[in-house]
Amino acid sequence: MKALIVDDESNVRKIIRYLGRWEAHGITDVFEARNGVEAKVVIDLECPEIILTDVKMPRNNGIDLIEWLDANSYPGKVIMISGFDDYSFMRKAFKHGCFDYLMKPIEDDMLNEALAGAVRSWETEEEERRDKESGLYEEVKMFRLNREMTSACNGEFFDSDEIALSLPQGDTYDLTLMYFYQTQHSEAYLQLLTDELVLREWGNAFALQNDPNVCVILSVQGQFFKVEEWITQHFDIPVRLVSGPPIESLEELSQSFQSAQRSMTEQNFRAIHRLADMDDARRMHDIVAFVDEHYMDELSLDKLSNRFFLSREHISRRFKQDVGMTLSSYVIQLRINQAKQWLIETDEKMYSIALKLGYQDEIYFSKLFKKNVGLTPIEYRNAEGKREINDEAKMANL
Repeated sequence: MKALIVDDESNVRKIIRYLGRWEAHGITDVFEARNGVEAKVVIDLECPEIILTDVKMPRNNGIDLIEWLDANSYPGKVIMISGFDDYSFMRKAFKHGCFDYLMKPIEDDMLNEALAGAVRSWETEEEERRDKESGLYEEVKMFRLNREMTSACNGEFFDSDEIALSLPQGDTYDLTLMYFYQTQHSEAYLQLLTDELVLREWGNAFALQNDPNVCVILSVQGQFFKVEEWITQHFDIPVRLVSGPPIESLEELSQSFQSAQRSMTEQNFRAIHRLADMDDARRMHDIVAFVDEHYMDELSLDKLSNRFFLSREHISRRFKQDVGMTLSSYVIQLRINQAKQWLIETDEKMYSIALKLGYQDEIYFSKLFKKNVGLTPIEYRNAEGKREINDEAKMANL
């Protein structure tokens, strides 16, 4: 990374060069110019990312220079330096994209704070420029928005400014959760909805990173009737909608989200395009396949109900009829079988195996294992190890 110091006073250039912690900011080359004319030559040749320039200089001053940079859409960050506390200079500087404005005499901390901020800003924008050039900008932008929304709904730290910038202006927003049936490919439908919400300035839609089958819709209060009408007309797959309390601040996202989740658990949802054409056998097949794939995750009848659009009671009854055991017993059996395989084929510790299978308490899982297998995990590993040795010995004697 390169920096350019532009000032007609040589002692000022020396002070800035001396005070700047260039290497710490990732700046390897520092150039100098006495005025805007010389600065343009250096900029054309070296393309410095950071430019520090005085305001008043002979032969093309700092304001002229920053206007020239702005007219040419120069991506570098400009820090203006002045001995005059003049509002008109500051206004012009920021109008043309100046990153910061420092007053003389230059102070160590203030200079390096401005340099650090300018470098961070340039790096962020450079990453966005690369994404745009590679065609990934919109994808990366949506990934970040979904990440921030997921954190917000989970009650974790999130960047409220990033979410706010993605929404139309409004004092209050309605929060609605949209649930897709587990086996439906929701990405194309979610993109259609997002484009429509942004185009009409109704709001925006976000996919939860920890559950891609759930979409969070934030709409300007009073607009969701139109949104729901649009979904009904343009979606040809079944979805369920459930609303949380309106929010006046993005800090209320988690509360509204949890309220909407509780309403869904209580079956207080609105259905669009019901699954009338899919019989129970097909849906139970989907449920068993999902459990077979996700048995190491936290599973519950509520979670399956939300994903497969059947009541908890119905799933519980049909699961036992079709599989021959309850959901919890089936999950335990799958986890025990996986534990057996890891005990035989790996040297993993029991606490590690228990954690991977979704159990925080190693002792509890060991008791559960013994209840189902008749041996503790250690006894099972030792017994299988001895059996393997005996089998190898028998083969050697043949």
